Amino acid sequence: MSVSPDQREFLRHILATIAYRGGKAVRDAPAGFESFKISPTSRTPVQILAHIGDLLDWFISMADGTRKWQVATPLPWDGEVDRFFSCLDRAEQFLASNAEILTTAEKLFQGPFADTLSHIGQIAMLRRAFGAPVRGENYYKAEISAGRVGKEQAKPRVEFD
Repeated sequence: MSVSPDQREFLRHILATIAYRGGKAVRDAPAGFESFKISPTSRTPVQILAHIGDLLDWFISMADGTRKWQVATPLPWDGEVDRFFSCLDRAEQFLASNAEILTTAEKLFQGPFADTLSHIGQIAMLRRAFGAPVRGENYYKAEISAGRVGKEQAKPRVEFD
């Protein structure tokens, strides 16, 4: 198995996209949102965000060959937001390094990255249901670049309601 340099850069861009979209979904969440339940069997936003952290940790373990899944106990909302960006940073550091990736780029995308993007959408939908919607955006025009995975993201270029 080998991930080409172009695939590695594309994975870094996907990671930056997760940071941008995820950051927007969690930024300025109102008090009480973290425990909002849309149904008795649904996850709360903080549980979803904790799961995203687990997925990002799993990404690293898939990439480095350890293949270890762990379920973390959810932290308070601000702690999970910090964990989200910390996990993104660790994943970025791995991808930006010369470390060998011990699986395929396709598997990394179809597993942890695609699942993470789905869950970010769930958080955004829950924000709307909670009465604190995240503004829509033309993400094609967003300033997203490989390596930018922290809380500080570019300002939205084309938002709409």
